Amino acid sequence: MKILVLNGPNLNLLGERETEIYGEDSLVDINFSLEDTYPEVDFTFIQSNSEGDLITWIQNSEGENDGIVLNPAAYTHTSVAIRDAISSVSVPVVEVHLSNLFKREESFRQLSLTAGVSKGVISGFGKFSYFLAVEFFLRESS
Repeated sequence: MKILVLNGPNLNLLGERETEIYGEDSLVDINFSLEDTYPEVDFTFIQSNSEGDLITWIQNSEGENDGIVLNPAAYTHTSVAIRDAISSVSVPVVEVHLSNLFKREESFRQLSLTAGVSKGVISGFGKFSYFLAVEFFLRESS
């Protein structure tokens, strides 16, 4: 199984930025944990602060990946373009978030433009949101 783990803006700062919300693990730590936990999965890990790069990776996933674990980060609330990219491919996308969007302080953070075109959304379980998404793909494929 091939899974693309795609992370949006500012997630390169995990472990340093707002640890009370996002946790103390870095994105590299999370990626290594996923590889260690699921050696049978061929992961590709990408993080970009650029909306266009994220769109290109989603578009290029067709025929290359069995699933996408996507943390669009701030683009969750703003990007119709990423929503359209998800809609344009047949590769299933599971949207993940470290924090619980529905407990966030600003109402705009409780809105996901990408959720409606994703297979599902996992939110609020910290780094384990990623693991739950991978579990979904593994169970779905068996």
